[in-house]
Amino acid sequence: MTVTRIRYSEAYKRQIVNEIEKGKYSSLNSAAKAYGIGCMATIARWLKEYGREELLPRNVRIETVKEQSELKKARKRIRELEVAMADAHVDYCLEKGYLQAACDRLGENMDVFKKKHAMTLSETRKMRRMK
Repeated sequence: MTVTRIRYSEAYKRQIVNEIEKGKYSSLNSAAKAYGIGCMATIARWLKEYGREELLPRNVRIETVKEQSELKKARKRIRELEVAMADAHVDYCLEKGYLQAACDRLGENMDVFKKKHAMTLSETRKMRRMK
């Protein structure tokens, strides 16, 4: 599959940037359509390249107090879950290590031992929680 790359001259790029600067186009998308450029991201890159970032559209997000508090609670919950996940992973690694050490002392392969005793680490954890 061949890819066709389009290269634009410096003069062409500067012309489009100047026209946007003068207000000829209401948006980057309209400038892209007028010149047949694939996407407005190309023009946005040119604006940055020529130091005209102030011409780029700005995104302003307006939130209610309720939305802000929900977002804050969600971020806190995510942090708590990340900590819990890290703790669970440490527990898993320790249990696996202890089982491996026990199997080494018994002179058995860990996978064979688990199959022979129909045990998994998750079942071990469940049994421990019941106690």
